[in-house]
Amino acid sequence: MTEENAAPQGAVGEVERLAAVRARIDALDLQLREMLNERARLAQEVGHIKAELGAGDSCYRPAREAQVLRAIQANNPGPLSDEALLRIYREIISACLALEKTLRIAYLGPEGTYTQAAVFKHFGQGVQTSPLGAIDEVFREVEAGGADCGVVPVENSTEGVVTHTLDMFARSNLRICAEIVLPVHHCLLARVTAVTEITELLSHAQSLAQCREWLDRHLPGVPRRAVTSNGDAARQVAAGTGIAAVASREAARLYGLNVLAENIEDEPDNTTRFLVIARDDAEVSGRDKTSLMVAVDNRPGALFRVLEPFHQHVVSLTRIESRPSRRGPWDYNFFLDLEGHAQDPAVAAALAALTERAAWVKRLGSYPVAVG
Repeated sequence: MTEENAAPQGAVGEVERLAAVRARIDALDLQLREMLNERARLAQEVGHIKAELGAGDSCYRPAREAQVLRAIQANNPGPLSDEALLRIYREIISACLALEKTLRIAYLGPEGTYTQAAVFKHFGQGVQTSPLGAIDEVFREVEAGGADCGVVPVENSTEGVVTHTLDMFARSNLRICAEIVLPVHHCLLARVTAVTEITELLSHAQSLAQCREWLDRHLPGVPRRAVTSNGDAARQVAAGTGIAAVASREAARLYGLNVLAENIEDEPDNTTRFLVIARDDAEVSGRDKTSLMVAVDNRPGALFRVLEPFHQHVVSLTRIESRPSRRGPWDYNFFLDLEGHAQDPAVAAALAALTERAAWVKRLGSYPVAVG
């Protein structure tokens, strides 16, 4: 080798260093493969033990999953972010559960809705999904045993509660066993390529409301029509001309639509909360919520009397909503979310006192606070 084409000594050293690092990565990948398979074998053993103990046929344990994810997230040194680690581990858990049983999850469809995104965020990709046309259909599918769990929206940080979901709890005996919190970023989707070609706008009523200021500014005078879901809006737009949808980027991919604008929600921290509904209760996870439906007598001070036990037993209420009870005009049910599991001593004492004071109480479920 001549002096002219000899590689600099420093470059040779860096090439060797790069090869050594890549060899270390290859070795770690093989170790990870072995460890993941060992984890899967242990998960299968847990399933066998539960079967021998007669612990039921449900392999989904939201409290246990929350504990695992919290442990992974705690004191994470990086460089992987908490969000990235949680994404990875949700898929690991999902793949391990699928070895025991493929969970069937019903959700408010069609494909491309934010509810579908919430399903995959919480359960991972190792599940069988069933998109349904309405929230009441999701409840009925789970009640009938056609699905192991259902996922429904319950409230948005900008526009408040999804009333249809609350009303279904008044009629259903299903339990809330988990919650999912999903940041929501809306896009303007259409087959056309210019905003000026849009003659009508479709979306779910809540999504239209979440983008009201942006739409007023960029599409003034364009009629807006509420449909059952964002995914349904995207599906209709794909079959029409001159119409647009407010929906997700994933909906654009699914239905072959152009993304004319992104992040059009009025509040940058726009977030929707979803509930996982099932036939069974969730166990204590260590950081839980409890949801209730309460009816009170129509007399002065009645609401104060049912709220007072939570103050007395130092239980924090995080939400209170009222809905018409349909028992008579101006008669209401109250929906409460509180910190803690129904098995926690303070919560149990507050609920016992509440039962003595309220006209009736229905516990909708105790479940882990959303992780990530």
